[in-house]
Amino acid sequence: MPIVKNISEFFGNENARSLKWRLEHGGYESARKALREMKPDEVTETVINSNLRGLGGAGFPTGRKWSFVPKGTDKPKYLAVNCDEAEPGTFKDKYIVEWDPHRLLEGIIICSYAVGIHTAYIYIRGEYVRPFERLEQAVKEAYAGGIIGEKVLGEDYKLDVFIHRGAGAYICGEETGLLESLEGKKGWPRLKPPFPALVGAFGCPTVINNVETLSHLPGIIKNGAQWFSDLGCERNGGSRLFALSGCVNKPGVYELPMGTPMKELIYEHGGGILEGRKLKAVVPGGTSSAVLTAEEAEMATLDFDCLAKLKSMAGSGAVIVLDEDVCMVKALHNIEHFFSHESCGQCTPCREGTAWVFRILTRIVEGGGTMADIATLKNLGQNMGGTSICALCEGAAMPLRSFVSKFEDEFEYYVKHKRSLVEDRKRNAVAV
Repeated sequence: MPIVKNISEFFGNENARSLKWRLEHGGYESARKALREMKPDEVTETVINSNLRGLGGAGFPTGRKWSFVPKGTDKPKYLAVNCDEAEPGTFKDKYIVEWDPHRLLEGIIICSYAVGIHTAYIYIRGEYVRPFERLEQAVKEAYAGGIIGEKVLGEDYKLDVFIHRGAGAYICGEETGLLESLEGKKGWPRLKPPFPALVGAFGCPTVINNVETLSHLPGIIKNGAQWFSDLGCERNGGSRLFALSGCVNKPGVYELPMGTPMKELIYEHGGGILEGRKLKAVVPGGTSSAVLTAEEAEMATLDFDCLAKLKSMAGSGAVIVLDEDVCMVKALHNIEHFFSHESCGQCTPCREGTAWVFRILTRIVEGGGTMADIATLKNLGQNMGGTSICALCEGAAMPLRSFVSKFEDEFEYYVKHKRSLVEDRKRNAVAV
């Protein structure tokens, strides 16, 4: 499938950041259409029929998520935009914010109008200094140009947009952890139910969508639900940004239709494996997804349903390629270090489990591991999942289970010989 240019059409174009240029090239036309020609329920129904799914990780149908917000409430409703992009290997949303921030703002207008929201917050990762500056400038331009504010695009609809900078905690990418941080509290995830659609920011109904999801809305309103649905595959409408990294010749962000074969992304768009080496494994949706073997990756398609059948997930769209020279023991050690460090500590299974896993893996890579350690890792992988308030614990357990089960020979070799099987092969210490 060819690369498409829906939300990435202006990447690399410095002019696209300015309001004047964007207005000259179709900016905010879809928002005007929604406000002037469509009822709020029509906008929601269009998004439902488009099969747009949440592209921050969970993949929940976007329009259905909006429909859970009560219509007859006296409470204010809020939109929280998730730009806290902290999953290792994920770097797509910042491209939208850096190159085309007005597309995001237009998506915010469309969503807010559909749900009856008059205040939107963009929660952006604290480390994203340049994206924040570009977004801040776009919001100022939008207020000055009458795009947002007391009368959105001159219509009788009010919308205020505020930017909230995070402080670098991965846990604040979880939707309720984000809400807690937005309210000025420690970013600890909340128990659900109640869900944010009913009790979200400041105790009020709240929609939470990520940057990429909202950025697709202008195209859907402009071209119609059927256009977007047909671009993707069954139950997975449209295109998506894939952040390709690891052992490939051409890492980067690629916009491709949902359902594109993974091997096409790696070998055609990504230019194949570095130095002609063999593909060994792929992390398909950020480091919280289960790793795929080369055989699984070459039969997989890039959509939520296919990867779920392979007992992994599309997640954040971060595709990390591992070649034959990667030691899977050290790779897992690196991944679990991240989860151990970023656990907020609220839930015992996550706080203790992630730290325990990291200590065991550290012992193995330092040459002090035992076969009992491998058994303990397997046990932890089976028992950590689904035991905490948010998905971080499961996010640590998925790679743990899959790395150890699919590449157990490397873990056993490391324990027995106190060194890496891959590194020994590279030194021709053992037969290939």
